Amino acid sequence: MKVLVIGGGGREHALAWKLSQSNRIETVFVAPGNGGTAAADRIRNVDITDLAQLRDWARQEKIGLT
Repeated sequence: MKVLVIGGGGREHALAWKLSQSNRIETVFVAPGNGGTAAADRIRNVDITDLAQLRDWARQEKIGLT
């Protein structure tokens, strides 16, 4: 499953980090993310802040959980 976490602070980093440890999760995307999430394994930052664009991107990527 692909997961999207929206935000760029420490709480979002902690959520993304913990989610990335699950064997059931393929990739954790964080929008817009931060330097810490950019350096982590299985976590990718998405440089999108516009909600309509983010919605369209999530549909295209087939995000399973936001």
